[in-house]
Amino acid sequence: LPPTDAGAAMSAQPPADEDAVRAASIEKYRKRAAGYDATCGPTWPIRERTVALLGLQAGQSVLDVGCGTGLSLPLLRAAVGDTGRVHGFDQSPDMLAQARRRVAEAGWDNVDLFETAAQDLRLPGRVDALLFHYTHDILRSHSAIDALLACARPGAVVAIAGIKYFPRWLAPLNLWVYLKNHGYNGAPGELRTPWDRIAPRLVDWSISTTQYGMGYLARGRVPE
Repeated sequence: LPPTDAGAAMSAQPPADEDAVRAASIEKYRKRAAGYDATCGPTWPIRERTVALLGLQAGQSVLDVGCGTGLSLPLLRAAVGDTGRVHGFDQSPDMLAQARRRVAEAGWDNVDLFETAAQDLRLPGRVDALLFHYTHDILRSHSAIDALLACARPGAVVAIAGIKYFPRWLAPLNLWVYLKNHGYNGAPGELRTPWDRIAPRLVDWSISTTQYGMGYLARGRVPE
């Protein structure tokens, strides 16, 4: 496959079965979990910027979508304080085990973690904000988006960071982007506009690029 055709070919793939996507993702993260944190240094500033987009206040509640090993939990917990609440979930038992250790070692009693797929998440109450940090598979699932937005109160802030294809003038690099995404996601394609299933569900939508065009940051709100 010529690199310049990679983006179009991968974007044209038929929708994958969601059970198969989840199974593939769980297996990939099983292999990567032990060394995952060591790979996240280069994107740490993006994580901080994404959390900042939420504009969290003390006493609020927030959901960390696909929380992984819990790297965002300290930032979220600091933002909502002792009186707020942080919820997180991940379908990977190997990743979530590390997040649970992080919470236990910090002694946080206002951080709740759930081992579940996004489609099956149920929270005791609606949250004020949702963080999507590199959650490509979830953003490509209508059923996952439905379930997660149902967990948010009207007006809740949504902040998203993720990977996307380079602009067309850098198309030869997009095969590399696809292969990079393939290492983590069960359905690694559809990287031209990976936000296009959640953006129409939100208001006040804004988006900017990161990593020289390979990444994006976006923000919106759940309609009132």
